[in-house]
Amino acid sequence: MNKVLIAAVGGVVAGALIVTQFIGPLVAQTANKDTSVYQQLDLFGDVFERIRAQYVEEVDNKKLIEAAVNGMLTSLDPHSSYMSADDYAAMQVETKGEFGGLGIEVTQQDGYVKVVSPIDGTPADKAGITTGDLIIKVNGKSVNGLTMDQAVDQMRGPIGSEVIITVVREGVKEPFDVSIIRDTIKVAAVKGRLIGTTIVVRITSFTNQTFSGLQSELKKAAAEAGGMEKVTGVVLDLRNNPGGLLMQAIDVSDAFLNEGEIVSTRGRNPQDNERFNATKGDLTDGKPVVVLINGGSASASEIVTGALQDHHRAIVVGTKSFGKGSVQTIIPVRGEGAMRLTTARYYTPSGRSIQALGVMPDIVVNQPLVDPNAKPTDDKTAEANKMTSEADLNGIISNDSMTDEEKKQLENDRARTEEASQLRDDDFQLAYAIDILRGLAVVAPQP
Repeated sequence: MNKVLIAAVGGVVAGALIVTQFIGPLVAQTANKDTSVYQQLDLFGDVFERIRAQYVEEVDNKKLIEAAVNGMLTSLDPHSSYMSADDYAAMQVETKGEFGGLGIEVTQQDGYVKVVSPIDGTPADKAGITTGDLIIKVNGKSVNGLTMDQAVDQMRGPIGSEVIITVVREGVKEPFDVSIIRDTIKVAAVKGRLIGTTIVVRITSFTNQTFSGLQSELKKAAAEAGGMEKVTGVVLDLRNNPGGLLMQAIDVSDAFLNEGEIVSTRGRNPQDNERFNATKGDLTDGKPVVVLINGGSASASEIVTGALQDHHRAIVVGTKSFGKGSVQTIIPVRGEGAMRLTTARYYTPSGRSIQALGVMPDIVVNQPLVDPNAKPTDDKTAEANKMTSEADLNGIISNDSMTDEEKKQLENDRARTEEASQLRDDDFQLAYAIDILRGLAVVAPQP
């Protein structure tokens, strides 16, 4: 990294010497700008020395400089920040899919910590933390005025220890406390299962393990179905997926595409712009795909959704996504720390930016609120509500149009259909997605 910076500086100096021979006024303007920058840096030095000499308590020089650097970065946008050596090391561990903490992906809003999404199965998820929650206090201390990293540090601690966060939630009149026990967060980035003849793949984050996990789960579920030719379609569940590594999002998109652009990134300098294209090879053999998203689907998950939606490769179902359309580059700096700097915006294949807008589903489906006071239906009530059919009557004539084997197959198909329908009580959006794929299979032309 240092070699690149040095080469760049040398190039600027050499260029200035050449231009001096032809364009005097331009050099003068450049010199004036440089002088202004140096004056501002002198201002920083003056303030730093005054704090060191006269602040009411002795200050830690390293912490003071890091705070100044972080303030400079956080003033740019909510996603740029400075990471200390410890934070940088922790970030590198997180992208491998295992880390310690509560299991919450967060951003900053109005000086407080806003939950983008809880990670499936983590302490935060089990404690009922939801997308959109505002965390205003940690262990009784306000997070207002803290940087993002400082607020996150407040929530970190020894595994097994308790942390109490104070939450403001839309629709709840008063802030309330939530007790969470810290734990080691092991994120299984991809989980797959077969529901009827539909493969459901849940991707919780985009780590180094995501694409390989997708390959494995698709292969395993297809084998359970008796081969990909027996599969109705695939549901790609990206709800509450906060994002992660850009290249993993590109690989996941490529898994469902044979050609065409996946995403492009455009930075300040045109020469830094990049375009990523799909390669031949659809892991699902062209099976219909439904992508599920909600307000907790951000960044890398929006790249995948936008790519499949623009190529008409998938039907997008759910609610509008988070709307983070920027790319951050992790740049190591001296002292073993790093800065997270927003360096580009990304664009879907049609050229649209989802920054602050999000991806709009093709079919908007809200997840119904569950009444915690509702009494579950017991087996006796369900049996009493069951409608009587011809098969329940005494002395009926037999069905002579089907063999015993065909009747058995019909019963198996009926059982799978009923299994999927039961999802409506547990996960209405997922049940809706599966119904779409079943409907597509019904109207698809027969070979």
